[in-house]
Amino acid sequence: MNLIAQGKDIPTPTLKQLARLTSATAIEAVSPTAFRLIAADESQRAEAAAFCETHALDCGWVPAERRIADFGLLVMDMDSTLITIECIDEIADMQGLKPQVSAITEATMRGEIDFAESLRRRVSLLAGLDQSALQRVYDERLQLSPGAETLLATAQAAGIKTLLVSGGFTFFTERLKPRLGLDYTAANTLEIADGKLTGRVLGDIVDAQGKADWLNRMRTELNLTHAQVVALGDGANDLKMMAEAGVSIAYRAKPVVRAQASHALNQVGLDGVIPLLGR
Repeated sequence: MNLIAQGKDIPTPTLKQLARLTSATAIEAVSPTAFRLIAADESQRAEAAAFCETHALDCGWVPAERRIADFGLLVMDMDSTLITIECIDEIADMQGLKPQVSAITEATMRGEIDFAESLRRRVSLLAGLDQSALQRVYDERLQLSPGAETLLATAQAAGIKTLLVSGGFTFFTERLKPRLGLDYTAANTLEIADGKLTGRVLGDIVDAQGKADWLNRMRTELNLTHAQVVALGDGANDLKMMAEAGVSIAYRAKPVVRAQASHALNQVGLDGVIPLLGR
């Protein structure tokens, strides 16, 4: 196994100390913020994890033979993963209801409330809001997570298809698709009547199972194996989807998600996914 160590600033003595701790045979620079420790001793996982936690580093154990070309599909959550905001919270802010909606969002992300129920509750609070608020959120508040464009460009250059699957809304996914060159998107549709939100969602809700179903649908369509899929998420609603991927990455995620993912990134941006996919 190789150990990938990543951080905003990794002092050379810290890196060498980690290499000694894991009996790595060499250190390779992958990027200014990422290093590969060659042939690290996997029996030192716990010690390495504690060391990296102390030194504000992300670390991930990667099979030495893994190559980015091994993968064929990258599946991403949108809110607080590909982008920095929770769109529904920002829409609610236009109504002066952000605290109420954010509280439901947080409980849902921790897995305390069923997603479909929580989405209906949150959307109902938006009834009567002018649809122009959606465009304002997109124009004024939506920002890509650090490293998002680098990750997508690298994946696309490697021939990896991209799927953005969200418990959020098609208004945003449909605008991000051409902007970022995404291959597929799936999300929920807000009902709008007479230029205003009705407080309802149209059709079946893309919930945790819906996300997993979309991943498997695209995996089958692309004739890929389970091992050829990478999934990124941050909340409990992403766990079923992430369980269907050969490699799952928790990005600045809730503890329940970090505990079940193959890898967790807390210190670096989405470009930190790239070294975890191999050479």
